[in-house]
Amino acid sequence: MAVAAQQIEAVRAFNRDYTRRIGVLSPQLYDSPWTLTQVRVMYEIAHRPGILAAQLSTELGLDRGYLSRILKGFSAQRLLQRTPSGADARRQHLRLTAAGSRAFAPLERRSQRQMGALLGRLDPGRREVLLAAMRSIREVFAPPGLPVALTLRAHRPGDMGWVVARHAELYFREFGWSEEFEGLVAQITADFIAHLDPARERCWIAERDGQRLGCIFLVKGSGGSARLRLLLVEPAARGLGLGAHLVEQCLTFARTAGYRRVVLWTHANLRAARHLYRRAGFRLTVSEPRHSFGKPVVSETWQLSLTGTGRSRGVARR
Repeated sequence: MAVAAQQIEAVRAFNRDYTRRIGVLSPQLYDSPWTLTQVRVMYEIAHRPGILAAQLSTELGLDRGYLSRILKGFSAQRLLQRTPSGADARRQHLRLTAAGSRAFAPLERRSQRQMGALLGRLDPGRREVLLAAMRSIREVFAPPGLPVALTLRAHRPGDMGWVVARHAELYFREFGWSEEFEGLVAQITADFIAHLDPARERCWIAERDGQRLGCIFLVKGSGGSARLRLLLVEPAARGLGLGAHLVEQCLTFARTAGYRRVVLWTHANLRAARHLYRRAGFRLTVSEPRHSFGKPVVSETWQLSLTGTGRSRGVARR
């Protein structure tokens, strides 16, 4: 179908205006030593630790040779750590080093300040018009039948309150669990913040258009194990494959961090979550009837070996 010349020019005019407003025409972005493309690659690695180089190339539409040169440059500056995949040594998991995280942090802050200033010039009504138009553009270009892409990011202030509140609300609504469960989730998140080891522990928040839709945590266990905790997918995001993606992200990070196995604690009535764990390769090791959260439940321990087959012993529950 032919496209009118004035329609093409309208899109080009919009692109020229928008790229000028967000400051991407400068050789270096945010007065940094890096270009827009380099910063975007750094962003993806920072927010998706353990991502494969092949994934980056495909998802960002970058030539593999060009991406390889960017990654080599990051490695030369000691900003990037590469770990061979356990499944295929030719594939490498990427994550920022401590120096890389320090270099990226001010870029993230400048980007947030820039967008805040851009939106702050608009009154609430015009701001909502702008955001609605942006959502519409993304939806129009999304593949037929697929939702606008979900993104995973690291936690930030405000997320832990949401994790506690949504666990409490959804588990009460769907299973009738009492505030005892809310207290348990609050304790888990408080311990995570108080004792966080960024090199070996992580929280992922899934969101779309700024709306939180899910979460998962990986924390240190004992004897070389990691613990998968607090998997949650909002009802509005169920059926999109988000739960499986969160579990996969968690396991990828666990392998990169050098854990020998991953252990999780769940309950027999959480059928959807148990299905995800079984598909990911976890095996049920302990099942115990008990009374918790105001209800009779069957608590379960599941585990997955990351170093080979066979069931490990002496794994601590929860």
